[in-house]
This record gives sequence, structure tokens and C-alpha cells, in this order.
Amino acid sequence: MTRFVQAILAADIPVIAEIKPRTGDGDDLLAGRAPAELAAMYAEAGAACLSVVTGPWFGGRLDMLRAVTFHTDLPVLQKDFITRESQLVTAAELGVAAVLMTARLLTTGSLRRLAERALSVGITPFVEVATEAEIAAVPHPQHCVIAVNNKDIQQRERNSGDLDRSTRLLPAVLATETACPVSASGIDTPAQAAHLLATGYAGLLVGTALLRAPSPRDWFDSLAQLLAPTPTNGMGR
Repeated sequence: MTRFVQAILAADIPVIAEIKPRTGDGDDLLAGRAPAELAAMYAEAGAACLSVVTGPWFGGRLDMLRAVTFHTDLPVLQKDFITRESQLVTAAELGVAAVLMTARLLTTGSLRRLAERALSVGITPFVEVATEAEIAAVPHPQHCVIAVNNKDIQQRERNSGDLDRSTRLLPAVLATETACPVSASGIDTPAQAAHLLATGYAGLLVGTALLRAPSPRDWFDSLAQLLAPTPTNGMGR
């Protein structure tokens, strides 16, 4: 089991907290905060892992990833459209623990080749899916994170997200025997997050909601309260 997966499965709050400069619509999300500052804030709040968007469509850059991996001990996911093995070499050099692989953008053969190359250098394939056919095509699912994207990449994730997609696709994801099913994007509230975890997801990726939250720590604390076991009152003993 890879370091990235272990961190999610062992976490009290299994959230991958994302850092990205702007939304698909171009709205600023950093508000003058440095990526390393956000990484420290998320780590203190209790994030299991971090995600750094390096894709230019969200204003991402590789230097952001470099700053985050240098300043944190948490496993880091690089979110970009990984299509070449050379990108995996760069990711490994930057200390990345997982990389995004978008099933919709890769042939079955390319996805397998990239996933196997990533695993060979100790990087977890974080395979993003949106349909049952894409789930069925994930190679070596027991070694991958299978992440249901609740937003539409063809719309550059400008839609609000369809959390029902995660609910509908969860049985197919679990059938692969992946150790780490994840629901990604479009998760706004701690209540939504708690519900998805209760349905059977091992982890969640949350980006815009945390970046817009007045206090990420309060967001995490609210989720922790919802996940806490309900105490019994001793009646009926």
C-alpha cells in the first residue's frame, strides 16, 4: 500500500485539501496567500493529504508544487493532465506522492502504461473517472486511488457538481476492490462530506470550498464533529 493511500485510510479526517489559484471561471482563490502558507494551514487543520493544481487552466504552476512539497511532510497529489512518462519523472523529482490520471483523456493502453510507470517509481495513480466504463478500464485498481469526479472536465469544471454521481458510481468503484475510493470536487459543506464518507468513500478531495472558507480549521472541525461517534446515554442497560 502506497504512502498516499495509507495516509487517507489512517486519517481521522480523510480529506485531500486542494491548493489552486483560481476556479474554472477565473475567480481568484488564493487571495494573496502563498501555497506554502495554505499547506501549513491545511496540515494544522487536520488534512490527510494535499493536492496542488499545476494545470494552467486553473492558474497552476510547477513552482507552486515545489514550494508545497518542500514545506510539508503530508503526501502531495499533483493535479495536471498527465499524458507522458516524462511528467512522472518530474513529479518524482519534486517529491510527489500521487499524480492525477484522467481516464477520459487517455486510451486504455496509455492509462495502463502510465499507471504502471508511476507505481514503479512509488507514485500512486489517482485515476479520475466519471462513468462505469472508465471505472472498468482502471488498471491495477487495488494499487490505485479511483476518484469519481463530480464535475464535468469538458466544461472545465465550471458546473456546480453532481454529488449524486458519486452515489451512483460507488458500487462500481467498490467492485474493483480498490482500497481507496475517493469522491472529488463539488463538495461544499461538511454535511455533504460526512454523507459521502458514510456511504462508503474512503476519502474526499475538497478544493474551492476550503479555499473560500473564512476558516479552513472551522470547516475541518465541523466535519470532525459530524464524524464523531454518537455517545450513548446508558439507557436500556
